Amino acid sequence: MATLSSHVHDENYPAYTIGTAADLVGSTPAFLRALDDAGLVTPQRSAGGHRRYSRHQLDLAARARELLDEGLPLTAACRIVRLEDELADVRRQLAELRATIPPPRAPLD
Repeated sequence: MATLSSHVHDENYPAYTIGTAADLVGSTPAFLRALDDAGLVTPQRSAGGHRRYSRHQLDLAARARELLDEGLPLTAACRIVRLEDELADVRRQLAELRATIPPPRAPLD
């Protein structure tokens, strides 16, 4: 069984209740539920059925909040945040792949 300390650095571990998550994002629980309805974040559920958010989900929610504060509608903000997140993931994967490619050899003379 994993201990809490094994999850401290895991950005995908669902550690935050909706109230704590809302406080950290600077929003309300209703805002986080709206992001869930829009499909931007899908929190895990505790055994009692309570929403649990990860740090990564809080980052996405905070970015959506920024875009909404700039005047974008929720659907546009969610689409932008999803695309930014996908792009960041692809860039991470590309960097990992590039790290596995050996450097080119010097030509033999």
